[in-house]
Amino acid sequence: MKILLVEDDERLGRSLARLLEQDRHNVEVAPDGETGVDIALGENGIDVVILDLGLPDISGLEVARRVRAGKPTLAILMLTARDTVSDRVVGLDSGADDYLVKPFAYDELAARLRALARRTEGVVWRPEPRLVAGPIALDEAARTVSIHDRPVDLSPREFSLLESLLRHPGQALSRDQLLDQAWPFGVAVTPNAVDAYVHYLRTKLGKEGDRIETVRGVGYRLNNA
Repeated sequence: MKILLVEDDERLGRSLARLLEQDRHNVEVAPDGETGVDIALGENGIDVVILDLGLPDISGLEVARRVRAGKPTLAILMLTARDTVSDRVVGLDSGADDYLVKPFAYDELAARLRALARRTEGVVWRPEPRLVAGPIALDEAARTVSIHDRPVDLSPREFSLLESLLRHPGQALSRDQLLDQAWPFGVAVTPNAVDAYVHYLRTKLGKEGDRIETVRGVGYRLNNA
């Protein structure tokens, strides 16, 4: 999909754009609301707008209203730290199709984008195959993991960590990269947390946990041979 990310936090915008591009999306970033409106209403084939509510010029709610008035079928996903029911109602009434509260994990954002694509006119959604490494199989839609077709019970964080490794087989991922992909944005966590969860994950995967290799001075990679 072609995605417009309207986000004034430069670090968050850069991290999100990188992860979305790794998922083969075409991403354009707007640092403020006025720029976001101009891009969204332009003739550039935007499929989805990911919209932060706290912008430095006009509010995200105003951006949503203008975009919805100009392009009624354009999908809008709001990001916000406001989590009350009334806040969600106002956001949805302003034109958003979905609402994600910060902090959030990237895999939840990716799942919501796929759901938007399935119901957005003109966007073709093709289900991805299961992610597989040897006998390990991860079904993203069902949120299940199995080894030799036997289920493995993983915590949400372990699942996200395994998913990140499976999406980049044979590639060394730094601890910071794994934090960006498998931990909620905006949550204070140190790279040492990655080491701890890799240990948990290896234990639950049994002998197949040896596929998660330590890359000295970098992080971890998944051997899918």
